[in-house]
Amino acid sequence: MSKEIIVAEPTGEGCSRSSTSNRREYISRNKRPFTRSITWGHDHEPEPESEPFDSEKLPVSLVSEIQRFLRIANLIETEEPRVAYLCRFHAFEVAHNLDRNSNGRGVRQFKTALLQRLEQAEELTIRTRKEKSDLRELNRVYHDYKDYIIQHGADCNPRNREKLIKARAIASVLFEVLNTVYKVAGSKALVDRDSINKELFVPYNILPLDQGGVHQAIMQLPEIKAAVVAIHNVHHLPFVEDFQNHVASVDLFDWLQFCFGFQKGNVANQREHLILLLANIHIRQSAKKTNMSKLGDEAVNKLMKKLFKNYTNWCKFLGRKSNIRLPYLKEEAQQHKLLYLGLYLLIWGEASNLRFLPECLCYIFHHMAYELHGMLTGAVSMTTGEKVVPAYGGGSESFLNNVVTPIYTVVYEEAMKSKNGTADYSTWRNYDDLNEYFWSPDCFEIGWPMRRDHNFFFVPQLNDPKVRKGQRSVKDIQEKKNEQNLDEELEATTDGEKEQKWLGKTNFVEVRSFLQIFRSFDRMWSFLILSLQAMIIMASHEVESPFEVFDATILEDVMSIFITSAILKLIQAILDIAFTWKCSMDSSQILKHGLKVASAVIWIIVLPVCYAGSRRKYTCYSTPYGTWLGEWCYSPYMVAVAFYLMTNAVHMVLFLVPAVGRYIETSNFRMCAILSWWTQPKLYVGRGMQESQFSQLKYTLFWVLLLLSKFSFSYNFEIKPLIAPTRQIMKIGVKNYEWHELFPKVQSNAGAITAIWAPIILVYFMDPQIWYSIFCAIFGCLYGILHHLGEIRTLGMLRSRFQSLPSAFNACLVPPPSSNKDNKRTRLFRRRFFKASETQKNSLVKFVLVWNQIISSFREEDLISNREMDLMKIPVTSELFSGVVRWPVFLLANKFSTALSIASNFVGKDENLYRQIRKDNDMYCAVKECYESLKYILEMLVVGDLERRVVKELIDEIEEMIGRLSLLENFNMSELPALQASCIELVELLVEGNEDHHGKVVKALQDMFELVTGNMMLNGSRVLDSLYSLEEIEGDETEFFSHIEPQLFASRHSIHFPLPDSGLLNERIKRFLLLLTIKDTAMDLPSNLEARRRISFFATSLYMNIPCAPKVRNMLSFSVLTPHFKEEVKFSAQELHSSQEEVSICFYMQKIYPDEWKNFKERMGRKNSDALDVEIDDEDLRNWASFRGQTLSRTVRGMMYYRKALKLQAFLDMAEDEDILERYEAIERGNDTLSAQLDALADMKFTYVISCQRFGTHKASGDPLAQDILELMIRYPSLRVAYVEEKEEIVANKPRPQKVYSSILVKAVSGFDQEIYRIKLPGPPNIGEGKPENQNHAIIFTRGEALQAIDMNQDNYMEEALKVRNVLQEFLKHRQRPPTILGMREHIFTGSVSSLAWFMSYQETSFVTIGQRLLANPLRVRFHYGHPDFFDRVFHLTRGGISKASKTINLSEDVFAGFNSTLRRGHITYHEYIQVGKGRDVGLNQISKFEAKVTNGNSEQTLSRDIYRLGRRFDFFRMLSCYYTTVGFYFNSLISVVGIYLFLYGQLYLVLSGLEKALLLEARMQNIPSLETALASQSFIQLGLLTGLPMVMEIGLERGFLNAIKDFVLMQLQLAAVFFTFSLGTKAHYYGRTILHGGARYRPTGRKVVVFHASFTENYRLYSRSHYVKGFELLLLLVVYDLFRRSYQNSMAYVLITYAIWFMSLTWLFAPFLFNPSGFHWGKIVDDWKEWNKWIKHQGGIGIQQDKSWQSWWNDEQAHLRRSGLGSRLIEILLSLRFFMYQYGLVYHLDISGTSKNFIVYVLSWVVIVAIFVLVKVVNIGRQLLSANFHLAFRLFKAILFLGVIATIITLSIVCELSLKDLIVCCLAFFPTGWGLILVSQAVRPKIDETGLWEFTQVFAQAYDYGMGVVLFAPIASLAWLPIISAFQTRFLFNEAFSRRLQIQQILAGKKKKK
Repeated sequence: MSKEIIVAEPTGEGCSRSSTSNRREYISRNKRPFTRSITWGHDHEPEPESEPFDSEKLPVSLVSEIQRFLRIANLIETEEPRVAYLCRFHAFEVAHNLDRNSNGRGVRQFKTALLQRLEQAEELTIRTRKEKSDLRELNRVYHDYKDYIIQHGADCNPRNREKLIKARAIASVLFEVLNTVYKVAGSKALVDRDSINKELFVPYNILPLDQGGVHQAIMQLPEIKAAVVAIHNVHHLPFVEDFQNHVASVDLFDWLQFCFGFQKGNVANQREHLILLLANIHIRQSAKKTNMSKLGDEAVNKLMKKLFKNYTNWCKFLGRKSNIRLPYLKEEAQQHKLLYLGLYLLIWGEASNLRFLPECLCYIFHHMAYELHGMLTGAVSMTTGEKVVPAYGGGSESFLNNVVTPIYTVVYEEAMKSKNGTADYSTWRNYDDLNEYFWSPDCFEIGWPMRRDHNFFFVPQLNDPKVRKGQRSVKDIQEKKNEQNLDEELEATTDGEKEQKWLGKTNFVEVRSFLQIFRSFDRMWSFLILSLQAMIIMASHEVESPFEVFDATILEDVMSIFITSAILKLIQAILDIAFTWKCSMDSSQILKHGLKVASAVIWIIVLPVCYAGSRRKYTCYSTPYGTWLGEWCYSPYMVAVAFYLMTNAVHMVLFLVPAVGRYIETSNFRMCAILSWWTQPKLYVGRGMQESQFSQLKYTLFWVLLLLSKFSFSYNFEIKPLIAPTRQIMKIGVKNYEWHELFPKVQSNAGAITAIWAPIILVYFMDPQIWYSIFCAIFGCLYGILHHLGEIRTLGMLRSRFQSLPSAFNACLVPPPSSNKDNKRTRLFRRRFFKASETQKNSLVKFVLVWNQIISSFREEDLISNREMDLMKIPVTSELFSGVVRWPVFLLANKFSTALSIASNFVGKDENLYRQIRKDNDMYCAVKECYESLKYILEMLVVGDLERRVVKELIDEIEEMIGRLSLLENFNMSELPALQASCIELVELLVEGNEDHHGKVVKALQDMFELVTGNMMLNGSRVLDSLYSLEEIEGDETEFFSHIEPQLFASRHSIHFPLPDSGLLNERIKRFLLLLTIKDTAMDLPSNLEARRRISFFATSLYMNIPCAPKVRNMLSFSVLTPHFKEEVKFSAQELHSSQEEVSICFYMQKIYPDEWKNFKERMGRKNSDALDVEIDDEDLRNWASFRGQTLSRTVRGMMYYRKALKLQAFLDMAEDEDILERYEAIERGNDTLSAQLDALADMKFTYVISCQRFGTHKASGDPLAQDILELMIRYPSLRVAYVEEKEEIVANKPRPQKVYSSILVKAVSGFDQEIYRIKLPGPPNIGEGKPENQNHAIIFTRGEALQAIDMNQDNYMEEALKVRNVLQEFLKHRQRPPTILGMREHIFTGSVSSLAWFMSYQETSFVTIGQRLLANPLRVRFHYGHPDFFDRVFHLTRGGISKASKTINLSEDVFAGFNSTLRRGHITYHEYIQVGKGRDVGLNQISKFEAKVTNGNSEQTLSRDIYRLGRRFDFFRMLSCYYTTVGFYFNSLISVVGIYLFLYGQLYLVLSGLEKALLLEARMQNIPSLETALASQSFIQLGLLTGLPMVMEIGLERGFLNAIKDFVLMQLQLAAVFFTFSLGTKAHYYGRTILHGGARYRPTGRKVVVFHASFTENYRLYSRSHYVKGFELLLLLVVYDLFRRSYQNSMAYVLITYAIWFMSLTWLFAPFLFNPSGFHWGKIVDDWKEWNKWIKHQGGIGIQQDKSWQSWWNDEQAHLRRSGLGSRLIEILLSLRFFMYQYGLVYHLDISGTSKNFIVYVLSWVVIVAIFVLVKVVNIGRQLLSANFHLAFRLFKAILFLGVIATIITLSIVCELSLKDLIVCCLAFFPTGWGLILVSQAVRPKIDETGLWEFTQVFAQAYDYGMGVVLFAPIASLAWLPIISAFQTRFLFNEAFSRRLQIQQILAGKKKKK
């Protein structure tokens, strides 16, 4: 057989398609799915071809072992059916050996199906065999592929790469099968060792490190070669000779695996990881050197320093010597360094969940590095006296089983104790607790080998705090431990029962209490409290000027605040003890806490005594006349205060000199430790976080200005106005109350004063948040202006500056020449641009090439049409190298026509005309290009000698006129429009290129000639005379024309038509036609709003402060990591065309994006079809729709722009001028060597990993998500997918299969997913929060020095990807303190349709721009807010990763990465010159769920140790920044709502008690005007509207302030205030509830594309407790207040006080209906009412979801109370008591009670309530007993009860004068009481759950919910009768869509595409 074979192509995947499933089927590549078995019979001859066996849907336990055999069988079955049969037979044998009893899930069915297939194919395939035996047949085919590989192995042509890979895969599998067959046959070895074998095909990720991959382009890079050579240096290593006997090629990683027992997959993964790290650092370090072939020490040292920075700091902190010890010899030193680097990476790569414990990894590395050093040096152990060997060396999983698994087991068991995060935090250790144990020297007691009996490994059960190990270890051994440790554990069980104890929490206990906020930010609260006290004292003294404070009397009173300070310090010390009581503390910590309490107590005694004893007793001194001090006095109290403030003075000095403080905190000297012992806990993190002096000065100035403004406002408008009224209220004596006063002896009307001051004090504590918003807007706007943000906002601005873009592009995105060493940025951008353009002539070419690629990407995304693309592209010609550029046509739109118009009507001299045209550079370019193009076209078109002479003479004549400036004198310019028309006619004919139009072309040329010579040239005879002389024709001119004209251009050989089919020529002709014909409309290109925004931002970013771009080869390498769970990958065809939600996604997309749909049809060749149901390939349609939703495919497409951009930029770095003119697209398609080099560079610099956690499960179950992900990998070959495999393995002596978990990385090869790495895990990885665990398992497969965290609802753009080199340079730009996280801005792309999406978009945009801009600089408190930040990957992989994963406490997992980075002395910056897209929720319910999740996360942050440490360790002003930009924002939202409640309940108290009436009447009698003002002073609470100011400022900055004002007004008209007020309620509710009771959880929002109507039931379930109940409460308060204040207060005062609260209460009640699409549609109302009644009456129970039954929902709504502690329940009960205030106050205002104020009146009201309860209970019992069998009796019973109640009411009205008003007031009194009783019952449920009271409570609660639902439903149903209401709602809800002329009505009406 020929040595040259053709590699088999796949025949299909063999995946059958189910026709009965309602879900999307698992899509098969097989066009003929297998339907039935082949039937054998005498009359039927089977076909030689058979269907491929399904190789994809396999049992999980077998897939890794047999899938490759089945795939290869399908691949070669067409050509070699017998060999395919043998491969399947081998797969069956392997499967049977793995699971002989078929215990695994699906194994029996698989084996049966495969066996049937083998039986069917046995005889059939024997007939096709070409050799005599199976052995020879296998051998023949194997050798064919072997010869093909040998022959083409060195071929690096990318065109043959796929075939070669496929051949290697086939040969590798055939070798395994052949070897097995030989063993069965009894033969010896198949082939020699040095020939092809199983290792022939080694799956690889990026680097093909096997022998067959050495010829690939990436392996030819010198930096890769140098790193590989260094890794393979194993000289002088012990045991290496023994190891080489087993393995031919040994490197350092093989040696480490042999010694320490790492897994094979981990070794292969980290080998490539280290090689790429070293290569990328080496190329940068060696950029100036010529020798690249050897790995330099600089690269290794730099990586060593960075990777081991945390380890060396840890050793210093614990006082241990580092175990990284290097020899003196340089060569050996590099080898040892690489061994240490490899060892750490191998530990990290196999650590699984232990990667969240960075110091635990340090501990493991510390001991293993000691063993490594001992082996390298041959050291002898001090304990055993033998040579040092690894304690856990051995098999391939030794490290996993003996090191990782025991610690993982502790983590896992502690996580199980958490009960999914609901258990009290003090009862279980989270990741932080376990890691922080290794911050103490006690961790070394664990020993090495680790002592399993150490307390660290002891995890008791919750109900048994102390359990002997002997009682638990056997069980643990059976379930958790591996076989190797069985004997050891059993011996530990029997030898001794050493009692163990649980170590408990480490350093911190998360306690659910609002006091955590005070404890974390105690300095801020103390400062605010003391400032409040000082201002009250100053206001009491009527201080007008700050200098008056220095008066001795006033100063002494003001200094009384230090007594309060001492009290606050005592509270803080007590809180520290209380909150750390359950924490493990050493004696020094206990001593420090005790001393702090004692110190505070002493000062509390000393200061008041001194103050009381020396009050008004001064010692005064006089100063010389004229000095500003004058006379100054002091007292003993002041001296005591001076001593008290000495510690503060020390802190002030350290604050002013941050370098000293940083040194003291980070130093390990004993003196520094003593100095910091009192103020700083002995913690590994949180030390040395001080910023530079300049940075500190900036944020200090910011806060000083803010606090001065805040205190000035508070003093003058909040505190001072209340002092005089307070004094008057205290003087007025009120004796006659309108109720029974419980505390009649309280003096000075303390209740009234409390009611007035309480809300003001809350506002005082809350309003710094408002002032922060104001200053954020001002400073953020100024910062944006200084950094050129919004410099190009409109298309007009873009056109005006377009010609300067190449210079800006050259300065930012073109690497500087290597010779220019001092290429530093200057502030004068224009000067820099000028210099750059002078030094680099080809920068213009690069700009043109990049610009065209950007425009092409716009076209690929369907943002622009083909015509727009032609108008926006710049021609690539050789003229570019000389500096001549042909600007895009859209820039020159209408310029040529305008120039013609000017010239045709111009009167004057040529100089003036030239000057006028030259003024407009675009016009001049258009005229010049048109002239040159016409000359070029005539030169190409006219080929006849005579005609060419004619044209040349005409052109020469015209140019001579131009040169003599006599064009206007000798040329009739008025005929120019006619000439333009003739030119257009000619060029149109040339564009068509139709040979039949030859005559028309001739006529057009003749018309132009006649027009020019006859009508335009006034002196045209010169040309004619010239022609006459040339042709020697005699006679006059008439005779000449009669002879010449008929023949001119008429001959077939005189013109070349059609023109040559050249791409460049065709483009030039089309461009010329566009220049001639284009109108003003082209000035508005691109017409798509998104394209305009993107191109404007890209142009603006070029003028911002961007680091210079390095060459691609010298840039930092990076990875992108995207976690994916089960979100949408791509819309299915079924989802596109049908929906249960009334409108299909396809229809919706077509209506929302009409211009993009039109462009898509044009791209698909369906341009002329206007119908929505145009036939387009389903796959193309799926992609188009998916790229406009929040899908994974959109994210992947966007992130893959990075690779595309890097290849383009590498091309520009490497290409010569000829390559550039050949076009980048041609190079990319050419598959030449340059293309291979570009791919190699892109692979080395960029990696994209998607962590599809459930990909394996989806694949095994046939879920279409798996196929969609596979198709993404096929489309983007460099895409990698990591997933967790869960399979069952048969283990000896185990009754059932054991679950085994593995992290797997796959890529697409030959249309299948190919496993690259498999790393076994110690157990299930998801034991904490899902997303960080998902990221953690995949982070080991990422590469590079930077890592970008991208969520799956994000997008990226080609033009932004071009700037990734620049942003990565930020890591290298800052030499002193390089950043560890680079923040980037986001564009919210979901704000285009509904008003809610628009509001959310603006709110989010303001945070990710102006907010984060200020956080990063000057405040220095920006953290990590999710995505798309770049992480310093090496920094974070050694410090716990890019997120935290402890259950519940780390719910907002992303922000903790920022906390962790800052606490570990990281530096976080923010950069706005690059952006990515981000999707947000678009419906109110989705937005509310998202805000609830974020608020829950912030509640948990409040309790976390990270916030506590930041609040304690930051300096004062940075602490303020941290508070008001993290948890403070949510706490202040809660305070603002609580302030409203306090105000209303205070007013209720004043009204019902009669205090307000008495005080106002007294004030009027005494003519005191300020008193009523004081009682109405709370109306300014609504200053909270100013928090929207940053949003307005950012819009103004980026789009113009006029647009900002317009948008702001429009937002208010669209009820933005309603939306933001509603959001305030969401934040306040979930923050407060989570702090008290917990219950934080991830809330999936769905991120649906289409905005649909939400049912009333869904809205009620979602908002009942968070908004409706609170709205009704506020409404009730307002009504009661209004009823009882009318007699003495005017209505205007009431309106001023309560208008905003009315707005809030109505917003909370009705906003969900206002923002609900079709919320006022009568048909929807009817359906909602039916569903509501069904839901409220449906009985709940086990398994019934809360959306089906009220009872299930009600029980689920109380889940947080069931987990609450006693303290939280007591607080809930106390808060519920407020509802009893209504009843207490209102019963004394009943007519029936008369003037009695006796307490018995209140008691009688409770009798009435009990009677009502009894009545309800009697009815309920009667229903249970009589309603089923005695229906008539039950009706009579109810009638009797009803008549009895009526009779009672009538009797009371006659006898006791019960009035109608009394009935109304009773309802207002008793309804809140009933609700209060329900809340109390819920809080004490554990005590009454088993009694009848709980059932009664449930009935009562159901009645309340039904009543609230009816009250809410009634006005909605009433308004639904008016059609105009529904139309108005649709208009304001979708105004943005209406303004874009979108057909929203059709979408809401639910018109669907007919399938």
